[in-house]
Amino acid sequence: MIEVKAPGKLYLAGEYAVVETGYPAILVALNQFVRVSVEASKDYGSIISRQYQEDSLYWRRQGNQMVFDNRDNPFHYILSGIKITEEYARLLGKEMLCYHLKIDSDLDSPDGKKYGLGSSAAVTVATVKALCAFYELPVSKDQLFKLAAIAHFEVQGNGSLGDIAASVYGGFLAYHSFDRTWLTLARKKYSLTEIIELAWPQLQIELLEPPENLSLLIGWTGSPASTSHLVDAVGLKKAEKQRLYTSFLTQSKQCLELIIQGFHENSLTLIQDGLQQNRHALADLAGFSKLEIETPKLSRLIQIAESFGGVAKSSGAGGGDCGIVVLNKQIPSQQVYTKWLAEGIEPLDLQVHNVTE
Repeated sequence: MIEVKAPGKLYLAGEYAVVETGYPAILVALNQFVRVSVEASKDYGSIISRQYQEDSLYWRRQGNQMVFDNRDNPFHYILSGIKITEEYARLLGKEMLCYHLKIDSDLDSPDGKKYGLGSSAAVTVATVKALCAFYELPVSKDQLFKLAAIAHFEVQGNGSLGDIAASVYGGFLAYHSFDRTWLTLARKKYSLTEIIELAWPQLQIELLEPPENLSLLIGWTGSPASTSHLVDAVGLKKAEKQRLYTSFLTQSKQCLELIIQGFHENSLTLIQDGLQQNRHALADLAGFSKLEIETPKLSRLIQIAESFGGVAKSSGAGGGDCGIVVLNKQIPSQQVYTKWLAEGIEPLDLQVHNVTE
């Protein structure tokens, strides 16, 4: 049996702007995982998730195609990961096999709370990674990223794919999004083997080493948000408010460059300054887009962190979900957590995960 895992993530900075080609964001991979196992089988295959017991899928082979017994299922990203990996395997001359695929996830709590840790990206990466091992396809991290990014994009149709990068590479990373219009055209023109060897326009991924005195705290406000819907809503406004949107992109890029400089120079102060600027840029975006990116509870989370000398902001699309704090390690995190709990904010005991294998 083959067993793999892929970590969840949070955005540190650069949300919304990163969906534009070439614009940067910083993400961090966290030590909560989606785990996928693959085991060969003879006559039929299955896809089973502990989170969706009642919707387990069973399938058979009809030539190279997977034929399902039921189509109404929550497994779109898993199925897309299978489709892309098997397309790649066939191009490399592999025979299609049956197997049992099992999925388990730490990214949501046992009682069903959704923390916004990028479960769709992590399950896509873990599925592709597991099947590459199953079919004995030697893939680098760069190739794994590209296969999983294609699989995720063909389901979601928007987004930056930065969460895929976090699940593949781990740690803190600076991510510049690639041209998704080019990818759509490339899928029609090139084979999958050619696409994953090409340089993708504007794509940049850089692992960042955090300063030794940087402490990362994460709080959950209890209001799950739909990233796709919020990104779509901003997309509708950007043509209407073009001058303001262009100004937001410029601000976002400038503060991301400052944060990246902070990582390069081992400077907690520069990172915190850049995060504070990014929060203000997101507030401007929320103002002209008529969106609630920073909810009252997220604002309270931030105020508490600032009272201890930390800098904080919403993480990801906002609208609820998580707030993320950068604090000097000398400040005991428990002091912040105690105040959060008094306000109904749940501290998440998460650590940065560095991918080694």
